[in-house]
Amino acid sequence: MTKSNYKLTKEDFKQINRRNLFTFQLGWNYERMQGSSYLYTILPQLRKMYGDDTEELKTAMTAHAQFFNTSNFLNTIVTGIDLAIEEKEGIEGISTVSGIKTGLMGPFAAIGDSIFGALIPTIFGAISANMAIQGNPVGVFLWLAAQIAVMVLRWKQLEFSYKEGVSLVTTMQHRLTALTDAATLMGVFMVGALVATMINVKIAWAPAIGDVTLSLQNNLDMILPRLFPALIVGAIYWLLGKKNITSTRAIFIVLIVSIALSALGVISK
Repeated sequence: MTKSNYKLTKEDFKQINRRNLFTFQLGWNYERMQGSSYLYTILPQLRKMYGDDTEELKTAMTAHAQFFNTSNFLNTIVTGIDLAIEEKEGIEGISTVSGIKTGLMGPFAAIGDSIFGALIPTIFGAISANMAIQGNPVGVFLWLAAQIAVMVLRWKQLEFSYKEGVSLVTTMQHRLTALTDAATLMGVFMVGALVATMINVKIAWAPAIGDVTLSLQNNLDMILPRLFPALIVGAIYWLLGKKNITSTRAIFIVLIVSIALSALGVISK
């Protein structure tokens, strides 16, 4: 048997989505990354298509266990297209499926991570955090609502991409670059907004010249408000570009320097 006679049902989509939401990252490894998880997600459907203990099933399992790595938020779009092709072409479509997986995992990784991994958490996280600082409990529900909306999108996109099949790729292809660039630009904009609103570090040191106390912080604010937080972020960004400086080491450096300067009365909150 080379062609599949099985048609996916609503229950199949539910099973795939459950496995994707709760177990997709459990099989991650440095050799094939999400490959084994991808296979586990659709294995019951492959068995229904090709039968148990058949050469076609073994071939499909080997192909789907190969290297795969994309955004957790958009991976089911690839899965839906994959299943649509295999349902129609059977094992003869495996090479096409492998090519589509290879071609889509990079662009979808960029788009999914930019929008769902950075942009949405930054926007809603900043709003919710500001509400929390002000003692407003609505921020908690706003954050939960955003996460639930993302989960609903992940649940719905599988069946949509399955129905659209390969045409979805050709329809979206010319928009991928523009969407990625827009998401990246918005992410940079939100990071700038976070620097200005969430980093509350001020220069406490105010030297006295005769009877006049010179406030360095006020002088900096007259030049450009929130300039000191921007300089701090710039210094950390420069530090992360140095060899052997990881994000963990940078965090410890910031903590130690902040505690020391605060104890000396140089900076304050």
